[in-house]
Amino acid sequence: METQTIVVLLTVTVILLSIAILALLAAIIALLVKVRKIADSIEQVTVNVASATEWLSVAKVVGEVTKLFRK
Repeated sequence: METQTIVVLLTVTVILLSIAILALLAAIIALLVKVRKIADSIEQVTVNVASATEWLSVAKVVGEVTKLFRK
């Protein structure tokens, strides 16, 4: 009788731990997906800032103005 109770308690414990591990894995995966989206957004912002910086450089502005007057 005692061994049967121990086996049942161990089985319940293993099932609860398995559910907890699966929940933690799901939370980690969701967190990684959000971090990936944030990284993609940061990359897009970096590209936009680099493009804007290129257009704000004096050489680029002068070059475009001279091209405009040459036409």
